[in-house]
Amino acid sequence: MPAPVSASPRPEVDHASRMRALPRRTYRFRVLGMGLAGLMIAAVLREIDAGWAAWTWAGLVCVAWPHLAYQLAIRSADPLKAELRNFMVDSALAGSCLPLMHFNLLPSAVLVTVVCADKVNTGVRGMLVRSLPGLVAAVVIGGLFTGFAVGPPTSMAVILASLPILAVHTLAVSYSTYQLVRKVQGQNVRLEELSQRDVLTGLHNRRHWEDAAAALLRRNQDEGLPATLMLLDADRFKRVNDRHGHGVGDDVLRAIADVLRTRLPEHCAAGRLGGDEFVVVLPLAMPEAEQVAETLRRGVESLEFERAPGLRCSISLGLADAPAAGLELREWLEAADRCLYAAKQAGRNRVAASVSGA
Repeated sequence: MPAPVSASPRPEVDHASRMRALPRRTYRFRVLGMGLAGLMIAAVLREIDAGWAAWTWAGLVCVAWPHLAYQLAIRSADPLKAELRNFMVDSALAGSCLPLMHFNLLPSAVLVTVVCADKVNTGVRGMLVRSLPGLVAAVVIGGLFTGFAVGPPTSMAVILASLPILAVHTLAVSYSTYQLVRKVQGQNVRLEELSQRDVLTGLHNRRHWEDAAAALLRRNQDEGLPATLMLLDADRFKRVNDRHGHGVGDDVLRAIADVLRTRLPEHCAAGRLGGDEFVVVLPLAMPEAEQVAETLRRGVESLEFERAPGLRCSISLGLADAPAAGLELREWLEAADRCLYAAKQAGRNRVAASVSGA
């Protein structure tokens, strides 16, 4: 009885790693499931005084098959496809055990239910439907060998022998599914975090900082919360790229981003506007925001670069107070951009601020 898997190939997943892991993960659950099923089948075979052929077949199915299936998978050129074939064989083997037990009601129902549930748990579309013909065919072929002997009553001994597969295997598969769900949830959280980040600098991307700025602007206009927008860019950045190469230029942008991350107060949202321009949303009044801007300016001014020992860089910063009611984020950005332009016109490596907001 295999473990739940998600076997639909996805390009973004490491295909080779998934193929190597699937047979190992399934092997443990197949050994457990078949072993517990063997306990239940053995209880029935003992009661009906089955012959050596029935005991031999039960041993092959419940003891030998899990190990054989594992070897077939790991030795295959495509372990994933081999394991999917093994799932189909699981159903057929389970079906062959029903006439072996003379269709004893509870063990037969448990076996069919578990094997069908396992097909659903694989997550492979159509696996359950594709496995049913093999299961039915195995029931018919097995019935031909047993003469379709039928003995549905279930004794207390067989009921007790059926409990382990109902409890242990179900809990084991449920726990495995829980682990997979938690893993997927963790991956989704990381993907969501990555989707909000600029790849080069690790700062928030435009969508994220625009949302933060718009939210702060609404609170400023509704509740009077202090709000300042800061735009900054690297001075003479084109000259850095021309003289030192784009690799060093990327180092400069990452270093500026590090200064923003380490020196900004809490609750400030920093993002990359594009190229060598950055934006910071500060829930601060202009005097405090100017102090923060000066701290950032000095931090960037003191940067050193291992790959360009003589390189010194600086930033110019423009700050704008929140605009008046009725104006929106676009006007706020334009006001901060005008201040940034004024800082550059005044000689760069400085802070220019405006409290007019428009």
